[in-house]
Amino acid sequence: KMVDPTLAEMGKNLNEAMKMLEDNQRKAEEENEKKYARKDIPGPLQGSGQDMVSILQLVQNLMHGEEEEETSQAYRLQNVGEQGHMALLGHSLAAYISVLDRERLRKLTTRILSDTTLWLCRLFRYENGSAYYHEDDREGLLKICRLVIHTRYEDYTIEGFNVLYTKQPVIYISSAARTGLGQALCNQLGLPLSCMCRVPCNTMFGSQHQMDVALLDRVVKDDVESGKLPLLLVANAGTPGAGHTDKLGRLKELCEQYNMWLHVEGVNLATLALGYVSSSVLAATKCDSMTLTLGSWLGLPAVPAVTLYRHEDPSLSLAAGLTSSQPVEKLRALPLWLSLQYLGHVGIVERIKHASQLSQRLLENLKNLDFIKTSVEDELNSPVVVFKFFQEYSNRDQTSHAAQASTIQHPMISNERHIYDTLNQWLGEQLAQLVPASGVDVVELEDEGTCVRFSPLMTAAVLGTEIQDVDQLVDCLKMKIPVLTSTLQLREEFEQEVRRTVGLLYVEDLSWPGLGVVRYNYHSDGKDDDKQEKELEKINTELLKKLNELESDLTFSLGPEFGGQKNCVYIGMVTEDLDVSELVETIAATGREIEENSRLLENMTEVVRKGIQEAQLQLQKANEERLLEEGLLRQIPVVGSVLNWFSPFQASPKGRTFNLTAGCLESTESTYVSKAQGAGTTPPPTPTSSLAKQRLPGQKIFKRSLRSSDAFSETSSVSHCDDLEKVDQRPPTLSPGRARGPLEAEKPEEQKEVAHMDPEDIQSNKPPHDRTKVEEQESQR
Repeated sequence: KMVDPTLAEMGKNLNEAMKMLEDNQRKAEEENEKKYARKDIPGPLQGSGQDMVSILQLVQNLMHGEEEEETSQAYRLQNVGEQGHMALLGHSLAAYISVLDRERLRKLTTRILSDTTLWLCRLFRYENGSAYYHEDDREGLLKICRLVIHTRYEDYTIEGFNVLYTKQPVIYISSAARTGLGQALCNQLGLPLSCMCRVPCNTMFGSQHQMDVALLDRVVKDDVESGKLPLLLVANAGTPGAGHTDKLGRLKELCEQYNMWLHVEGVNLATLALGYVSSSVLAATKCDSMTLTLGSWLGLPAVPAVTLYRHEDPSLSLAAGLTSSQPVEKLRALPLWLSLQYLGHVGIVERIKHASQLSQRLLENLKNLDFIKTSVEDELNSPVVVFKFFQEYSNRDQTSHAAQASTIQHPMISNERHIYDTLNQWLGEQLAQLVPASGVDVVELEDEGTCVRFSPLMTAAVLGTEIQDVDQLVDCLKMKIPVLTSTLQLREEFEQEVRRTVGLLYVEDLSWPGLGVVRYNYHSDGKDDDKQEKELEKINTELLKKLNELESDLTFSLGPEFGGQKNCVYIGMVTEDLDVSELVETIAATGREIEENSRLLENMTEVVRKGIQEAQLQLQKANEERLLEEGLLRQIPVVGSVLNWFSPFQASPKGRTFNLTAGCLESTESTYVSKAQGAGTTPPPTPTSSLAKQRLPGQKIFKRSLRSSDAFSETSSVSHCDDLEKVDQRPPTLSPGRARGPLEAEKPEEQKEVAHMDPEDIQSNKPPHDRTKVEEQESQR
């Protein structure tokens, strides 16, 4: 068919127009996609991706960049030797092996899992056991609880929580167990917290951290009589705090009596691999399940924890999640499979034995130290050493103290325990900072309070702790004990001195590890609270600055960042040669000096302002009087000059002097007559410390000399300054080379001079004449 040329041309133009419109729309869409990519996609994902070198460089910067600036080398990951590299290799191999075909992967994972389980059961004396490998060390216990629920409740798979409602299950844990364990189990199992029973530890006999078996027996019997079902008991072979082991033999008998499952966990289970094992820990081999944390014991990074258990029904184990039909999940054991082969039996035993020897080394040294109290269950084989600083009560009878502690906790005893907790917290932090390779940390125990814990089984393999590190730890502890005893003894003396010193307020802060806390009281003169608080903050801040400028061994600070008192001076740890009286008096005198300087500045500002106003009025009056005396003709420029040349006018100078001490304007007529300035009013002297004394060369402030330590300790406080000055009128002298303290610096009264101001000086803003210089010139004449 023939097409009309006009229609053909029209169709061609239409196609071109539509193409142009579609191209514009496509360009707009491409622009929108580019804008979207630039705006919403993170930078590293844009483009075609990053190369391997850039990605590894980014990882390296994230791992070490900030740590090099903020933290020290001691706190980095250490001692990742070849055994650690084998564990890391296992994770990479597990990912690579997972891509094999299903049949080959099944055979390989079965071999790895069976070998690792057999080796662990033989190493830790747990015969005929199965193993579950898990990342979270609490996950094994969780799966064991599900296994026991499936075992004890036959219809649990079908009925679910209905069978639990008819007969409530009960899980028993020790009060010395790790915090939050019971709540985590209840949350994961979907059980109410009433299903969790915390069993108290012994309070009268035996260890304070072992589960009370007799009380547990009564509690279980009561639960059975009330229609509940005792399900599982969690015991400890090494409590998380003190490392004590429960009476596992008796607990196993009790569990068999009530058909309960016994699960054991703790750091002392590592000693099962040694040749000699204590009977208390050896009883753990008879339990139904146990959890091993091999990563920290052997220094293997990122290896899973292992829960060994005995159960005959594999279907229930599969239902509880202890076994899996997925071959990939069985590859969790691959890092352990490689690491155990690399270490061998000798290497495994050597690492655990080395940690036990470190504990014994520290324990032997602690026995010879005074003021150190240990809390160790078995001194011969304890892998955990817990100790604290403790000083026996000397001011009161031990019998009365024990009687008070057994009946009701006396406030004084409670305060002393709080103080000891604070000092031991400081001691643990100092030891961890000075000897980071030791791995010591601070632990809170229910009966002993705050203690320092040394658990090399959990830290030595990772930190590479050696015998010399333990010896260095003991040396640091010997250096800190005298500081602790001196601070504890001088705290009471410091409190008494501050309380009877005028102008100082003692602030009781039991959580401060130091001599004490003091505040300088600001004497308000009818000021509002806000202004008074600002003045108090200003004075105590300046007081802290002045004290830190002294050449002393003491540390003065504003206290802790959180929880500390405001506007106070915190004094740190001290030594036995501290002169408390001199320290308190110096603080009081420095505070008074700062307060007087502050008041003098305020008063001087007001006085000078009023004096200037009065001087301006008198200048105006003097100008009017001079105008009357000289006459109107003398004020005309040309006529006045001619008139003054023919008839000079003699006017007596009428200057004014401003006395800063008196705060008033005075006439200078007597000065022009006698050609000398008067003495004026003498400003009051600034109070100084009455304990200023001669020091030996190199002796720092607040230090008592050995010969006169008793004399200085009997010196009274600041409130008796006047009596001391009457007894001893000799001026204090400074030994050669001694730096001038804030109390011996130039006093502000040196600035309280009487200024000489002439009327012309006031108008031209010239500085006043110094009257002191005039007096010196007259004395020289």
